[in-house]
Amino acid sequence: MKEIRKIHVAIEELHVEADRPVEPPLKTIIVAAVMRNPWADMPYTDDLRTEIKRFAAPLGALLGERLIDEAGSPDAIQAYGKSSVVGLDGELEHASAMVHTLLFGEEVRNRAKGASALVFANTRAAAGAQITVPMVHKGELLTRTHYHTAQTSIIDAPRPDEVVVAVGAATGPRPFPRIGDRDTDWADIEAAAASA
Repeated sequence: MKEIRKIHVAIEELHVEADRPVEPPLKTIIVAAVMRNPWADMPYTDDLRTEIKRFAAPLGALLGERLIDEAGSPDAIQAYGKSSVVGLDGELEHASAMVHTLLFGEEVRNRAKGASALVFANTRAAAGAQITVPMVHKGELLTRTHYHTAQTSIIDAPRPDEVVVAVGAATGPRPFPRIGDRDTDWADIEAAAASA
């Protein structure tokens, strides 16, 4: 895609947590495209879909393929998510428009062999800002053990007329998850109500 200035990849492998070995190590991956904001220097428009239809599917395919390449295979991915950060001259709606379409999401989801929605974060920020990618289990949205957040930053992006579009993945649950799940919560709520 000619609008892309560069691709940024951030990989973290977590080997020790709470002074205990993480086996196998948990890998979190972010693949981000730094690109010109498609609506930069354009007057306000009531419908952003013309540009969305032009770039969303190819961008989702590109980022999805790179995510799989970095993970090693679709089966290595257990959790995923997406994020976009628009530069200071852009609108928050421009950040949202980059990723909130099935034209983008289906390309990533299909490559990861996922079923869950890709959870998201969309913000406006200056170059070097934190890029946060929330993640959930790729097959079961409410699987609490796989609620992750990965972070990175790009020192020179986004420029005021750019947007950073990122997808993220994790190869397993959080290390040593032990906060319970929705069933545990309901039991706690019922027990509290019974004792009240």
